[in-house]
Amino acid sequence: MNRKLFLKNATILTGASILPVSSVFAQNVQNNGLDKLTDDNGNFIQSALPYNDNFLEPFMDQETTHLHYTFHHGGAVKAANKDLAMIRKSMDENNLETVDYWTKKLSYHFSSHVLHSIFWTNLTNKKTNPEGQLLKDIEKDFGSYDKLKAYIAATSKNVDGAGWGILGYQPYSKKLTIMQCENHEKLTQWGVVPLLVIDVWEHAYYLKYKNKRNDFVDALFNIINWDNVAERLNTAKKLA
Repeated sequence: MNRKLFLKNATILTGASILPVSSVFAQNVQNNGLDKLTDDNGNFIQSALPYNDNFLEPFMDQETTHLHYTFHHGGAVKAANKDLAMIRKSMDENNLETVDYWTKKLSYHFSSHVLHSIFWTNLTNKKTNPEGQLLKDIEKDFGSYDKLKAYIAATSKNVDGAGWGILGYQPYSKKLTIMQCENHEKLTQWGVVPLLVIDVWEHAYYLKYKNKRNDFVDALFNIINWDNVAERLNTAKKLA
């Protein structure tokens, strides 16, 4: 394997705490629009939003969407590129004394890039509900959609500090699972494929909802794109 290919693969592998390389997201990195995380040289890129800043009104306000996407998600992409550049520099100079620091920073920023990229596609401007095989799997693994909704809502609302609530697919057990992720990368289940992510960092809701995280999480269920979740689940099952 040449150095260029190694570095490109390493950027994907750094997110192993979130998802395996064979997962739906790794597949989408290669093929799809918003899920394309890197360019051909392995540098991180941020794709355009699939809708206008005001598309998610009134449940997510235009200013929050703009700031969130541009400065928080965009900032993570820029920081991840810096982290990667510093790792490359350390490797080129055969000086690995600081590589542990930059590897940890890359894990943090890259995981933010992954989760935000999923987050934008998980949202739409109309109310949808799980249908078809997704609904069947939800009923099998959680009992009902209402029980799943209550479970992931409570998990998201109760994140200590900043983080995410995540609905994922476990390829090894062939089941849906709920996880609570602190920051962008802590308390995750290795190998789980994220299907639906709920961002509960304050920057996701503070302008409109102030300190009322619970109200924001409840409002999100009006704009969750369950068709996108179903598509991700279908792809995950094919790759498992």
